[in-house]
Amino acid sequence: MTSIALTQFSHGGGCGCKIAPGLLSEILSRVAPQGLVPPELMVGLETSDDAAVYRLNEMQALVATTDFFTPIVDDPRDFGRIAATNALSDIYAMGGTPILALALVGMPIAKLPPEVIGQVLAGGAEVCRAAGIPIAGGHSIDLLEPIYGLVALGLVHPDRVHRNADGRAGDVLVLGKPLGVGILSAALKKGVLDAAGYAEMLRHTTRLNTVGMALGALPGVHAMTDVTGFGLAGHLLEICRGSGLGAHVALADVPVIDVAAAFAQQGIVTGASGRNWAAYGASVALPSGAQPWQQAMVSDPQTSGGLLVSCAPESVGAVLAAFHADGFAEAAVVGTLQAGAAEITFV
Repeated sequence: MTSIALTQFSHGGGCGCKIAPGLLSEILSRVAPQGLVPPELMVGLETSDDAAVYRLNEMQALVATTDFFTPIVDDPRDFGRIAATNALSDIYAMGGTPILALALVGMPIAKLPPEVIGQVLAGGAEVCRAAGIPIAGGHSIDLLEPIYGLVALGLVHPDRVHRNADGRAGDVLVLGKPLGVGILSAALKKGVLDAAGYAEMLRHTTRLNTVGMALGALPGVHAMTDVTGFGLAGHLLEICRGSGLGAHVALADVPVIDVAAAFAQQGIVTGASGRNWAAYGASVALPSGAQPWQQAMVSDPQTSGGLLVSCAPESVGAVLAAFHADGFAEAAVVGTLQAGAAEITFV
């Protein structure tokens, strides 16, 4: 296969190429209110949730989402794997089970040979096979920057839909994957990420959040989301704002990828983390002794990040057991939700 570095074609990679939350809010504020809202639409635009949910009958609701981005790595097969894993995560974050996917493909046809594009698609298909679903179609266009992702559809029992706005005061927050993927992508672009660091990056970004199916069935699990482009602080703020609650998070308890923390302390961070912080930093308080790298870590854009769960205190053991049984060894309790303003206090 032709040796081509995919990241050379993109100005930003993975979920780090999301529109910054501040600008996105401004754009959406100019959009007319949603028109048709049928009673079957259980989750729509109202809470910035991970996916839309449409009730089909008393036993089934359809979960629908889409996600795509520009290359976060140079290897085409790995790019396809990461993008597909990330797209399916939104189904799991709603407590759903994926049933099929459609591929979204945009490639600079004059610059990328067919075998490279084929490897991207093969990587995505590999992940979908692991998830037990077909890629049943899709759409492709000739584009200046490579993009790849999926439309993903799933099913969930209507009583087991978990929005990001359903947290309750006193809930405990559990995070399923460590932070730092964005920092590793920045190190990769700078040419300082070694083979071991790259393997660590792939380990996290290609691990399907299948545990969401089990978590959705557990009593005491109230809210779920996945931590992606807006970082831990940004996606936790969505839970806080939707639920009308504040959060206290123990900074020392937040799991991080060790090599990513080392890079962050050297000043290797993403531009997206700064844009994230500019958008929501006024609603986030760090402890007085916090270092700049720790701020960058909690606002670091995660690609295919972990599930963030808000659950009753008595359910923490079952939630952690579900994570650990599904191979998420680093899953940890990171904080609590409390009555108060929709803000995050790191302690």
